[in-house]
Amino acid sequence: MDFDIEDLVGRYVAVWNEADPVLRRNAIADLWAQDGMELVESTRFRGHAELETRVTHAYKEFVEDRKFAVTSANDVFGHHDGITFTLQLTTADGEVVWAARVVLIVGEDELIRYDYHFTVQPLAA
Repeated sequence: MDFDIEDLVGRYVAVWNEADPVLRRNAIADLWAQDGMELVESTRFRGHAELETRVTHAYKEFVEDRKFAVTSANDVFGHHDGITFTLQLTTADGEVVWAARVVLIVGEDELIRYDYHFTVQPLAA
């Protein structure tokens, strides 16, 4: 990888916390390839429009009311075209209430092609 993976992961985490819809849309276009996909256990989101709907829904459900913030566990590791790290929902006092292992497959253009989420700590009901 000839680019800063910490920067990419920082921008990735930031998009989930972005309140401004225009900045969020632009950030999605700057992160994912036009046909990029996010795959969670039960659903696949493909392309910028579906990704924007997905990120916006997550923002409104978890972040908008400042109940949680999306954070990284600062465990970024990458080689070749793959990057892995832990994504978290945290409370204002830093308690982790949900976590997923994220695996990103990045193209030569430094845009995300595949974004896999594997939940490792489910959100309590």
